[in-house]
Amino acid sequence: MPVSRLIRPNSVSTSYTTTTSAIRLCQITSQKKCNMAADKVSVPELLDLTIDNITPNAIKINSQCKDRRLRYVMERLVTHLHDFARETRISTDEWMAGLNFLVQCGQISSDVRHEFILLSDILGLSLLVDSINHPKPQNTTEGSVLGPFHTHDAPTLENGANMSSDPQGEPLLCICTVKDTKGKPIEGVKIDIWETDSTGHYDVQHSDRNEPTERCVMVSDATGDFWFKCILPVSYPIPHDGPVGKLLLKLGRHPWRPAHLHFMMEKPGCDHLITALYMRGDPYETSDAVFGVKKSLIVEPQKIDSATAKKYGVPENSWVLKHDFVLTTDQETANLRDRLAKEALEKQGLNLKLVDHLPVPDLD
Repeated sequence: MPVSRLIRPNSVSTSYTTTTSAIRLCQITSQKKCNMAADKVSVPELLDLTIDNITPNAIKINSQCKDRRLRYVMERLVTHLHDFARETRISTDEWMAGLNFLVQCGQISSDVRHEFILLSDILGLSLLVDSINHPKPQNTTEGSVLGPFHTHDAPTLENGANMSSDPQGEPLLCICTVKDTKGKPIEGVKIDIWETDSTGHYDVQHSDRNEPTERCVMVSDATGDFWFKCILPVSYPIPHDGPVGKLLLKLGRHPWRPAHLHFMMEKPGCDHLITALYMRGDPYETSDAVFGVKKSLIVEPQKIDSATAKKYGVPENSWVLKHDFVLTTDQETANLRDRLAKEALEKQGLNLKLVDHLPVPDLD
């Protein structure tokens, strides 16, 4: 926390002196640490740098990092960033516009709005990172994007509870199971569930939000089952009043997402699953602004029959959605992730090895 935030607002003159002195002390201490660090490292001479030699020199000075993974990531980041600038011959105005864009993403972000996640989503990076880190064996539930509207204040509800307070939405009953790859029910899975209201807004997008709604946490029972009441999802646009929305407009892209329900499942020993179920026939099914839709995640709610409506205590005009989730174990995912990583590295001809499932240069 900044020093100035610790000062009481009604002690103006005293706080100014105290704050100034504290900041100056921090600056002196920081400078001393920097000087000490410079004395202990062998810094290469960075002179007469040009378009051709700036990259190896930037990599060289970063190579003093003791963390092999961070050193490798920074080497590749610098290499690709510099190659991008050289390849596009990026102008000073474009470079500055890009920096200002990132600043604007930070300025509009808050505890309930994460513009950088949104940026990652619309660039396809979110899906790519999830696919690399959580590959799914065949016949298991595939992952999808988290999105920027998950929260940690959702109430834990019992089976059969209603997570919606929206009277305008069409009632939907979801009947679900969680099983492993051998078909065995998994008990005790924590399941985060969230969706928009019938206007296409998440609860955190309403300025008068007093408590969470259209979201909950459930736990699968001894037979791996969980069921809940909500509303039929609707299509909605991602927030497009900020820098990411303006970028989409410049790219000639729409900001819409197809109707869906978010799920996040976790239990020790199981691979963490972030996914969503998408409603079949949605007009944006094949052009999701954040690339989240996969064929295996497309579902088709049905009008409920009278017997099911009576059994679960819902109106006969409700919709019903039945779905089986299949989770994989941490070890199954780790083995698949390592195998795919090695295949990708070999295909690229890179002399790397895996340490904690992450590639680093093989210097042995």
